[in-house]
Amino acid sequence: MKCPTCNSDLVAAKHSHLMVQSCPSCQGMWFTRPDFEKLEDEVFDFGDDEKGSLMLGSAPTNLHCPQCGKPMQSFQYRLFDLAMDCCPDGHGFWLDADEDKRVLELMKKEEHDLGRKVLAEDRWSAHLRYLQSGSLIDRMKDLLREAIDPKPKA
Repeated sequence: MKCPTCNSDLVAAKHSHLMVQSCPSCQGMWFTRPDFEKLEDEVFDFGDDEKGSLMLGSAPTNLHCPQCGKPMQSFQYRLFDLAMDCCPDGHGFWLDADEDKRVLELMKKEEHDLGRKVLAEDRWSAHLRYLQSGSLIDRMKDLLREAIDPKPKA
């Protein structure tokens, strides 16, 4: 396979726990779709449903898929400020040098933000349950009764 950026031969390389095709010249990497999902999962463990849409918008590029040779598409990665390239036939994703690190940073931030959101929702739900509990309502009624008809102190 040839590098879509500089046309050098891609070589098998280990990235984290994944085997990818890497360009020794420009440091770009070719990820199959399952391997790209595994890359994201290294830092994001809320599941695929919580990640959001992977590809937003697309436009043709002058890069070609290392597997099939068809022109690739550029797309915006998950609403982030990161443009990436993919094979329109689903063979994989081309990540330029250090874009893998950027993907991991973005997914780590997304997981952190989602974790905060989940925690806030859990706390709000607990607060609502507390407010709706009979004991709170009874105490409020007692306070209102006392305010309207205070009992004389002995």
